[in-house]
Amino acid sequence: MKAIIFSEYGSPDVLQLSDVPTPTPKAGEALIKVHATSVAYGDLLARRMGSVTSSEFNMPLALLLPTRMAFGWSKPRVNILGSEFSGEVEAVGHTVTRFKPGDQVMGYLGRRMGAYAEYVCMAESGALALKPANMTHEQAAAVPYGAIMATSLLRRANIQPCQKVLINGASGSIGSAALQLARRYGAEVTAVCGGPRMQYVKAMGADHVIDYTAQDFTQNSQRYDLIFDVLGKSSFARCRESLTPDGVYLLASFKTKALGQMLRSKVAGGQKVVCALASEKPEALAAVGKLAEAGAYTTIIDRCFPLEQAAEAHRYVESGSRTGPVVLVVG
Repeated sequence: MKAIIFSEYGSPDVLQLSDVPTPTPKAGEALIKVHATSVAYGDLLARRMGSVTSSEFNMPLALLLPTRMAFGWSKPRVNILGSEFSGEVEAVGHTVTRFKPGDQVMGYLGRRMGAYAEYVCMAESGALALKPANMTHEQAAAVPYGAIMATSLLRRANIQPCQKVLINGASGSIGSAALQLARRYGAEVTAVCGGPRMQYVKAMGADHVIDYTAQDFTQNSQRYDLIFDVLGKSSFARCRESLTPDGVYLLASFKTKALGQMLRSKVAGGQKVVCALASEKPEALAAVGKLAEAGAYTTIIDRCFPLEQAAEAHRYVESGSRTGPVVLVVG
């Protein structure tokens, strides 16, 4: 089969189209013909993992070393990128009962990756669900990661109807998913993003939009029940005056300092800091799939590239020009 592989860390030029063996499904696995896969932030990070600094790594420093070891210290151990995809079940291994050949599915592979390829094998117990019938494969390929992460994290924050929610970083995968899910919970949502992406988050359903390059949301005299700071670009200290007395400052990416703040806020009461690693459960993906079929969840693709132009797709995402998801079309 055709796949995009890389054998060294570096610029997008390390991504090369190559022939690799087609995987065979083991017991409990499905072989999926990939139709589309997203170009996600994690793919960019993994491609240059050998030079990622502690400041670029959006998690506690203690996790950087094991992450580097898992991906390969001096050269990649994971040679095919792509963590989320949409495609069709080609075959199933022994004991598989949830899926059958011909099923249209979408899934999230996590850090083992492998979706920049014509075929991928995945355990039926993994983050795999039926593709919404009213979504194209390109649209569905941009759903899994953000949907799974946002669903898990918003539940940790105990989001409620009629709350005022601010999402800092609303145009990314997690942010745009959280925006739509918060609206489904009945919250009033303010989205913070860069100017070029304002129309995108409005189309996602934001009630209010703030261009962070023109306005500091912590200075607008508004108070929010929940501030979801997706990439940790702000801080609890800066956001405290923008939270209600019992408001929650929620982080998807966080440093060690934030973990200490979370523990102290639990003891002190009042405003809380919540840091959490989302669980990759298929139920969350299936639930968002049903929302999509009901017309309550969508994706708006910025650009599609053929698989063989993976390097160009990476360059485009890294240029900062994208307004929404970027997808590789396979086959």
